[in-house]
Amino acid sequence: MQRSRTGRGPIRRRPVPAPAPADDPLTRPLKANPDWLVPQTPVKIFGNTYFVGTQGLSIALIDTGQGLILIDGAVPQAVGDIEANIARLGFRIQDVRYILNTEAHFDHSGGIAALARDSGATVIAAPAGAEALRAGKVLEADPQAAHIEAFPAIPTARPLGDGQTLTLGDVTVTAVHTPGHTPGSASWTWSSCEAGVCHSVVFASSLNAVAATPFTYAGHPEATQALRASIARVEGLDCDILISAHPNNSGGIEKLAGRVANATPNPFIDPNACKTYGARARGILDQRLATETAAR
Repeated sequence: MQRSRTGRGPIRRRPVPAPAPADDPLTRPLKANPDWLVPQTPVKIFGNTYFVGTQGLSIALIDTGQGLILIDGAVPQAVGDIEANIARLGFRIQDVRYILNTEAHFDHSGGIAALARDSGATVIAAPAGAEALRAGKVLEADPQAAHIEAFPAIPTARPLGDGQTLTLGDVTVTAVHTPGHTPGSASWTWSSCEAGVCHSVVFASSLNAVAATPFTYAGHPEATQALRASIARVEGLDCDILISAHPNNSGGIEKLAGRVANATPNPFIDPNACKTYGARARGILDQRLATETAAR
């Protein structure tokens, strides 16, 4: 048996899957913002936590010593780059045991079906998120339902309740339901240690108020209330290191550049990061409500 990259325990090798077909239905491109596809050098964020996404879409990799956990899957056409980034760090896609999802929008879940096929991993999300993943499309109550594209479905996606945990190796990840941007949004928290120092890590779902006609937050007070509660919840998390679903929503592009350059101190370590992220999201929500109310 192979040991994990950190050498903390054995990993039972899985067979290497057959190559994907040339016209792979699970990686056919979806319409994407070009900024989402800018390549990003993979890098250790801290301890057992790594970044393997693009400059525009965060993908976190956690080495548990008994297998890997991946968070989010970007768009289908980014799967090749994600798997290459995993390999560049010395890991194998076949050792990914779980794939967690923040939100069932194609820019965060579109690549999950291919990544799950290539790894054999179990896919997990909040209950409403898992429902959307199984369908391969957003729920009707989603604020952006009118224009969010469908994506490859994951029929076996499993739900994890609010506050429930997933343990693999020496890592326990906690689900924190943060609905509002989508009905099934979830954030994920865990502890990452290095040289005897441990930091709490938060991979936060998007908290920005974005909607597509005819949906308005002013016209859906329940969605507004849910988003406000989620913003407050993220602000109150034990949060030394923040990874936001889109790096540019939390200064992530600059932080990643600093990690690649081995800058000190580590730019990701910021106990105020979640508070700053929440304040930004609250400002976006307040501005949107003001604009929607004025347009009535």
